[in-house]
Amino acid sequence: MVILKTPEEIEIMRRAGRVVAKTFDMIAENIKEGMTTSALDEMVEETIRSQGALPAFKGYQGFPASACISINDEVVHGIPGNREIKDGDIVSVDIGSILDGFYGDSARTYAVGEISEEKKKLMDVTVKSLNAGIDKARKNNRLGAISAAVQEVAEAAGYGVVRQLVGHGIGRAMHEEPQVPNFGSADEGVQLEVGMVLAIEPMINLGTHRVKTMPDGWTVVTADGMPSAHFEHTVAITENGPDILTLS
Repeated sequence: MVILKTPEEIEIMRRAGRVVAKTFDMIAENIKEGMTTSALDEMVEETIRSQGALPAFKGYQGFPASACISINDEVVHGIPGNREIKDGDIVSVDIGSILDGFYGDSARTYAVGEISEEKKKLMDVTVKSLNAGIDKARKNNRLGAISAAVQEVAEAAGYGVVRQLVGHGIGRAMHEEPQVPNFGSADEGVQLEVGMVLAIEPMINLGTHRVKTMPDGWTVVTADGMPSAHFEHTVAITENGPDILTLS
């Protein structure tokens, strides 16, 4: 069942989203070569809590950290640890917050040092695919309009669109209906209504769309070892079009 949010609830979600966005601003200022992913995770948790919110991912279905930190060929759900971030890495960070009973959820991919032109283009296209999807998050469109827009941009650039992992509705729960695939036909899916809030999150691979899960049970990597990028926003459907709730 799709749960519609009131304008008041959307404003609470905007506050939760702002917590996440400000945490991303902190990461942008501090992420660097030689930093361990666990050190970055500690900074994320501290920044979220300092804003009066809770880190939504910590303990969620057993996840042991506050941020999912995924490097290069890691697509999502990377577990922070002693791994050091290196010059030339792209680092995808997925963060959630809980504030006054509602969730905020967003992801960004960061370039560390001097990255390859291939990685730069991958990141750029992933952002463009996200923006294309958000632009279709409008009343009376079908959900598939978002999915098709993401897929069109990514595949036009020759990239693989991950299919096993999708975006989702969000509100008082981290994952609500409907699922939001990054591929599909524009005339498929539920009709978008005012009050729906969606986490739109393209996961785009330089090579194949296929992925696999590592033995830790969490970390998802590309099947061919090629890099992946991940960008996500929480977006409300309004009378006036898409409203991005995860901006600082």
